[in-house]
Amino acid sequence: MTRTVHTPSGDARISWHAAAGARAVLALGHGAGGGVESADLQALAGALPARGITVALVEQPWRVAGKRVAPAPRTLDTAWEALWPALEKPGLPVFAGGRSAGARVACRTARALGARAVLALSFPLHPPGKPEKSRVDELTGAGVPVLVVQGGTDPFGRPGEFPAGTELVEVPGAHGLAAPEPPVIGRIGDWLTARLAG
Repeated sequence: MTRTVHTPSGDARISWHAAAGARAVLALGHGAGGGVESADLQALAGALPARGITVALVEQPWRVAGKRVAPAPRTLDTAWEALWPALEKPGLPVFAGGRSAGARVACRTARALGARAVLALSFPLHPPGKPEKSRVDELTGAGVPVLVVQGGTDPFGRPGEFPAGTELVEVPGAHGLAAPEPPVIGRIGDWLTARLAG
């Protein structure tokens, strides 16, 4: 089921992948270079409902409008904040998440929106080749538990560059993650479920 949600930045779109007897909602935003059709987001939307987690794939207004370049971070955050009530409407705990730029949005807004936790796929810790321009404060400042799923050769931040204590799952590949293997999806599902109990 797909629903259009009005935001100050234009119409966003939520594609719902419902779980029978759902216990939570996982909202996943896309990156700056692609949409919700990316392999990792689609794999999670296909697998997690069987574990009782409804997945909501969120398309930002710029993407719905057919634009090629993402707007400024604050504009992305404003749209995410505006569509959050639609994610809460089922009356279930909501996890925030996304890949790359979507992971940054989820981290920046998690505390204010009351997200239960954040799933960060391919978190862009810094621009390629510029580790001095770190975005680690967005990650550590989320204010809720964060699980990072990161490619071992990601030029935006290899797993070893993340701060000590980061909950991180290393997977093969660079920034454009392939569909996670079943054991990785299992770890993500277990982690989300544990956050419901905590």
